[in-house]
Amino acid sequence: MRAHEAGWAHAEGARGPAWLREPADTNALVQHLWSATAHKTDGDLHVGGMAVADVVAEHNTPAYLLDEVDFRQRARAFREAFSDFDVYYAGKAFLCTTVARWVTEEGLRLDVCSDGELTVALRAGVDPARIGYHGNNKSMIELRRAVATGVGRIIVDSFHEIARLRTITAETGLDARVMVRVTAGVEAHTHEYIATAHEDQKFGFSITNGDAFDAVRAVTGAPGLQLLGLHSHIGSQIFDSSGFEVAARRVLALHARISEELGVEMPEMDLGGGFGIAYTTQDDPSEPAQLATELTKIVEHECRALAVAVPHLSIEPGRAIVGPAMCTVYTVGTVKKVALDGGVSRTYVSVDGGMSDNIRTALYDADYSCTLASRASSAPAVLARVVGKHCEAGDIVVKDEFLPSDVAPGDLLAVPGTGAYCRSMASNYNHALRPPVIAVRDGVARVVVRRETEDDLLSTDVGADQ
Repeated sequence: MRAHEAGWAHAEGARGPAWLREPADTNALVQHLWSATAHKTDGDLHVGGMAVADVVAEHNTPAYLLDEVDFRQRARAFREAFSDFDVYYAGKAFLCTTVARWVTEEGLRLDVCSDGELTVALRAGVDPARIGYHGNNKSMIELRRAVATGVGRIIVDSFHEIARLRTITAETGLDARVMVRVTAGVEAHTHEYIATAHEDQKFGFSITNGDAFDAVRAVTGAPGLQLLGLHSHIGSQIFDSSGFEVAARRVLALHARISEELGVEMPEMDLGGGFGIAYTTQDDPSEPAQLATELTKIVEHECRALAVAVPHLSIEPGRAIVGPAMCTVYTVGTVKKVALDGGVSRTYVSVDGGMSDNIRTALYDADYSCTLASRASSAPAVLARVVGKHCEAGDIVVKDEFLPSDVAPGDLLAVPGTGAYCRSMASNYNHALRPPVIAVRDGVARVVVRRETEDDLLSTDVGADQ
């Protein structure tokens, strides 16, 4: 746990994390952290066939650059590897009309978790039958729209929601296809998972205390509700299948019990998402083909042991598709060297964005990498911390990275792996304007989400017109 909001630099004798090594060449990219088309030419970072500096010259900074080729390749890799599954892109990672269309064009389905995300999906022309609807507190208004629209599946998360759907289907005469979200007592994150006897979280029905079985019974007894199966999501940024194995064993045991005791054969099961990506050199994610092989083997083995048919499976990758496909570009504003105890010093590099465009470092203590994007440098490396411009001590973008010691105001810095949750969780903290999302491909840049303006900022401030 962090002892100080500004991180390790306030610890005695701090020298940076053990996993971070000084690079032989600060100009080189750690390629597996970047999107497929990213490369450097004479120190200038190129993405999508364009020099980042040229994109910045037209669109300014900060800006999110979305590599269309990379996004489509990753979406296609999941579709092909999981060809026997339904693959739902988790829109909460990042969603806009253009991305929703790419997802559809690549043969994926779409998972939404709010009325706003559903609005974007429908605006993009996504077939409602290929949309899944998540959320732990769906209102009557949201559920009415989902049912009337013909959403392909609604993942129910509470007994109140089941009751609301019963009311809606009775009033409208329409059916609702539902999955029951269950908590299997397994929490997976990065390289670790924890199997517990209880579940202390807001999502789903507990298998352990019997709520999950009771929820299924409530759905099966409700006219107008069509039960598709069970849904389990065990965590995020997961690099191996061990957590999935334990969760699948518990969920499939419930699946078999429901079949035996209620006489209900559920045709589907969703294993959730949470597949990890490489943010730094310490991360080693699995490829989609490997994940598909391991998850299929796990489910088939458990089904044989329980003597039940293998249900039709689905997964929900989000971060694993869009995360590496995007980078964020900033302009350096100030550089300062701060002396710490024990002869340790820290170079602080301040950029023109921060926690308003990437809250994950402050919120989750997340690690990121970065590179000098606008020129080559022969200067020796220095351990740096990239920070934002907000009035907050914890406004950190990259906690630890080696940069050329001559990094200076006006330089461009690019941070890879920012496709998932950065723009989705962006805010107007300190009344910052949220950056644009610029899709790049084959030497062409096009804005898919425009930069906010001061007029946008004042549009909801009713006092501005008084």
